[in-house]
Amino acid sequence: MKLPKQQNRFCPKCRKHTMHKVLIAKKRTKGTARPLSRGSLVRAHKRSEGIGIGGHGRYSKPPKPKMTGKKQSKKTDLRYECSICKKQQVQRKGIRAKKVEFKQ
Repeated sequence: MKLPKQQNRFCPKCRKHTMHKVLIAKKRTKGTARPLSRGSLVRAHKRSEGIGIGGHGRYSKPPKPKMTGKKQSKKTDLRYECSICKKQQVQRKGIRAKKVEFKQ
């Protein structure tokens, strides 16, 4: 997927349309899930571990395994930097692409 190096976008700080520099955000490593995150608490509740007494009826069995396998492409994580105020805006919705490069 080819993108322009600069794009005319609305800057919420300047409150007008300005030229924005398109940047690709650095890939972050996936850390392990925190033991008290909401997802793990919900999972523990469904397995009836540690929260309340008993299996709460239909939640007594562990949840079904999810579909496994790696996706073919990653979603783009773009940032837009205003040329006037230098504030960055994050891309609202990622687009799946195997390779992202900028047009000359």
